[in-house]
Amino acid sequence: MRIIFKLFATLQDYLPPEAKKTNALSLEIDEATTVEQIVKRFSLPEKLVHLVLIDGSFVPPAERAGRVLREGETLAIWPPVAGG
Repeated sequence: MRIIFKLFATLQDYLPPEAKKTNALSLEIDEATTVEQIVKRFSLPEKLVHLVLIDGSFVPPAERAGRVLREGETLAIWPPVAGG
């Protein structure tokens, strides 16, 4: 099945070169793939995986290991951001 995977800000560095212009990548994944498995697949540092959204809905840290992705969903991840 296919999902859209998006990384923002400094996390974009973990995307392959062809995806960095749009910060998005179309991924083919197995049906039982979880958010946590995608984070590990791209070797994202856990401390940088701050805001996680699936189709615009927040996924709390405690639910990421068990949240199975579905066909056509968009997984978006942001690092912590600081303002001034």
